[in-house]
Amino acid sequence: MAIAVSAIWFGTKSAHLELTGNILKVRVLALGEKASLVVVDFRVTNPSAVRFVVNDVRLKLTAPTGNTAEGVAASRSDIDKLFRAQKLIGPHFNDVLALGDLVGPGKTLDRMTGARFEVPESAINQRKAIVLRLEDVDGTVAELTER
Repeated sequence: MAIAVSAIWFGTKSAHLELTGNILKVRVLALGEKASLVVVDFRVTNPSAVRFVVNDVRLKLTAPTGNTAEGVAASRSDIDKLFRAQKLIGPHFNDVLALGDLVGPGKTLDRMTGARFEVPESAINQRKAIVLRLEDVDGTVAELTER
């Protein structure tokens, strides 16, 4: 019985949608005394045989106090404009992951996203963690946590 269950589980494993990956780089730009923009470069892999269609992208910040804050997502065009106007944030390495984008079966992508936090730059630089939450149109969720 155990052999049959194992064979079924491993035989259908590629049909279970999941994303794996990690956060490669976090950049912070102060927007004032009490607000900052966080830009995250990340690598994501879809090891399954099912495509991942992006329905939602969110960034969450865990402050040094342990409190969490969710950022207000920046659009692809806003991030592109930011990189053209603000050289302080550094080079534009990757394309922005946006709603409707695909991570194909067996594919690995390097992408970026950004969000505004009503938190000073100093608090973000002292953060405990940043979590990137990606949701598929079918409800599958992947979370990548900064190391």
